[in-house]
Amino acid sequence: MALRQVTKAAIQACSSSSSSGYFARRQFTASSGDSKKIVGVFYKANEYATKNPNFLGCVENALGIRNWLESQGHQYIVTDDKEGPDCELEKHIPDLHVLISTPFHPAYVTAERIKKAKNLKLLLTAGIGSDHIDLQAAAAAGLTVAEVTGSNTVSVAEDELMRILILMRNFVPGYNQVVNGEWNVASISYRAYDLEGKTIGTVGAGRIGKLLLQRLKPFGCNLLYHDRLQMAPELEKEIGAKYVEDMNEMLPKCDVVVVNTPLTEKTRGMFNRELIGKMKKGVLIVNNARGAIMERQAVVEAVESGHIGGYSGDVWDPQPAPKDHPWRYMPNQAMTPHISGTTIDAQLRYAAGTKDMLERYFKGEDFPAENYIVKDGELAPQYR
Repeated sequence: MALRQVTKAAIQACSSSSSSGYFARRQFTASSGDSKKIVGVFYKANEYATKNPNFLGCVENALGIRNWLESQGHQYIVTDDKEGPDCELEKHIPDLHVLISTPFHPAYVTAERIKKAKNLKLLLTAGIGSDHIDLQAAAAAGLTVAEVTGSNTVSVAEDELMRILILMRNFVPGYNQVVNGEWNVASISYRAYDLEGKTIGTVGAGRIGKLLLQRLKPFGCNLLYHDRLQMAPELEKEIGAKYVEDMNEMLPKCDVVVVNTPLTEKTRGMFNRELIGKMKKGVLIVNNARGAIMERQAVVEAVESGHIGGYSGDVWDPQPAPKDHPWRYMPNQAMTPHISGTTIDAQLRYAAGTKDMLERYFKGEDFPAENYIVKDGELAPQYR
């Protein structure tokens, strides 16, 4: 597995933790001149690492911050080896100070790992979505968890729109015909539809959900959304979307359902047999949120029976998805690896955002408020 050690600077011991409230808060600020051990977990790019100078989100290019960290005397370990007791990440858990990961190749930070990480102060997500971390355990341990809020919202919203069209037009079988030297228009067109006039509902209308609704407006769809918070009336009017407070009321009306809600204990497995059964027969589902929001086998059964007319997304549980994951082999699916939020444009944004937070950490400064997922023992509202 890939491993890069950028500098051999010695790791100094962290300040002792102190108690505050109901949790033992670990000293967050980095004293001037302290050498820190920073570990990054990213996907390996191999031969693709050199094909684009802005391809920053991989092991080989490590967010483009190696030289900067080295020049300040910090140690920077980068690996893609993150699973199992003998993995490269596990070797560094006891003495790392900062762990950086991404949603695309997540380092699962369990309560057990947090307990072992005596020097750990800061968990950063290069991107959006920190559900690979046991947030309750992080809060109890006094850790700070932050992500680069907004860094890939446009990327994901655009990808969702693409997937809606791919499913609606039955694109994948047509592409496969071309690759396989076939030509059978009828086998594609019998289940291809226009997007205009269809009812599209998003479960969750945060930054990504709003951007998706805005991009759908020119298609002449009936737009619905369910969220814990209703948009301001002027924004609803501008987008042309209608708020539905009860999700169970919205879902049966939808020709397309898009999942845009964070993975929490409340949403884990939310789309189960019962909830899927309430949807229209032939409903199309797009899920770029998190795979674990769906009950895996319930999706397989509904797609195979035709109750779900098509399923597309880039999120799996776990990630990377094993070769025998049943979603790989479902009919009428348009699945990909977790790619929607790691475009080159998004990588530039979340690399810059990660560097900015590290700079602030070294100086003892606060992060932008919207970036915090766990701070001072409190979880951000969307994860409560």
